[in-house]
Amino acid sequence: MLTIARAGEEQIPVIQQIAYDTWPDTFRDILSPEQIRYMLHMMYHENALLQQMRSGHVFLLAEWSGMPGGFAAYELNYHHQPVSKLHKIYVLPSMQGKQVGKALLQEVSRIAGEAGMQQVWLNVNRENKATGFYERFGFIKTGEEDIDIGNGYFMNDTIMQLTL
Repeated sequence: MLTIARAGEEQIPVIQQIAYDTWPDTFRDILSPEQIRYMLHMMYHENALLQQMRSGHVFLLAEWSGMPGGFAAYELNYHHQPVSKLHKIYVLPSMQGKQVGKALLQEVSRIAGEAGMQQVWLNVNRENKATGFYERFGFIKTGEEDIDIGNGYFMNDTIMQLTL
């Protein structure tokens, strides 16, 4: 049974564990091990997650039969527009194929629609196979950007959007 609930600060260790278990598999053919470590620390250190949560990022935690399966993080009214920004969505490799990612994406879209948002935006690494997943869900590519994240690293992303 799949359940999705809003995650609070007390779930930060679970979010961190999912990220640390997911990223090496997701990005091993795209990013160097050093960049993966750097980005995990930058984005998933406890203080970084606290700051994200306290600045409007809402985290959803998916559980499959009581076991953590994945998470998503979104923000409503992104840049004061009627847009929800999907900042993160990761599903444990062992939970892939069980519709966890689809359920998280549907939940974010449902919440955004009910909140009056007109679109959901996301960035995805240009080399990430998840691009196809988003396209099957109805997202379209609207551009690309390279974001300097420090230490000589960049996020080379495709920008995608879904009209609600």
